[in-house]
Amino acid sequence: MDDAHRRWIADRETAVWSPHGIAALASTHWLDGGDRTYDGAPGRWRQDGDTIVGTDLPGEVRLAAGEQAQVGDVVVRAHLRDGTLALRVLDPQAAAQRGVSEIVRAPYDPALRVTGVFTPIALPSQTESVDGFRSSTVYDGTVSFTLAGRDLELTVTRDDATLFAAFADATSGSESYAFRFLRPPLPDDDGHVTVDLNRAYLPPCAFSDHYACVFPPPGNRWSVPVRAGELRVR
Repeated sequence: MDDAHRRWIADRETAVWSPHGIAALASTHWLDGGDRTYDGAPGRWRQDGDTIVGTDLPGEVRLAAGEQAQVGDVVVRAHLRDGTLALRVLDPQAAAQRGVSEIVRAPYDPALRVTGVFTPIALPSQTESVDGFRSSTVYDGTVSFTLAGRDLELTVTRDDATLFAAFADATSGSESYAFRFLRPPLPDDDGHVTVDLNRAYLPPCAFSDHYACVFPPPGNRWSVPVRAGELRVR
């Protein structure tokens, strides 16, 4: 294992287990325009256009999508999905109360770092989240690569920094969580992409039922096992 991968693991540990990190999500409350209290959230909360407003606090709190504020020991965050706002509450005690404290990882295997080829193509697809919410996504292309003699393909989106994919494999639901995420780097000028499955990581919903992660698209559900990266939460 090289130093870069050790740093990646350290960054993941911080992102997940810090006091208001990924594992700290205690609740998600979808707002409906009413002004009311919500379990675990101090104060009263309502939606005002594209903003969440909190009152009965030491001062009014206004949060646009993606913004957050600390109120006492908890952090409250505004989350947007298809035009609907939710109030999320991150509590430093949430992970301990659920009894989760460790990510189980597979041993690092350099053979699971391969080169793929990115093909840009718009791929509209219906999607479903773990809470049953249905929507649609236009994926940005595919990454084709060979793993242990098998030709595989990832349907991906892309942003300014990386590609992104959710995938499931033959270990999903038994040796590993139901699905995992991967963020390959952007392709080079020739379309080549490094696919490092050692950096497969658990989705937020592996740490808290209050996330609403999207299941992998059909092309990202493989019949081969991928014993790499993060496997499950202990």
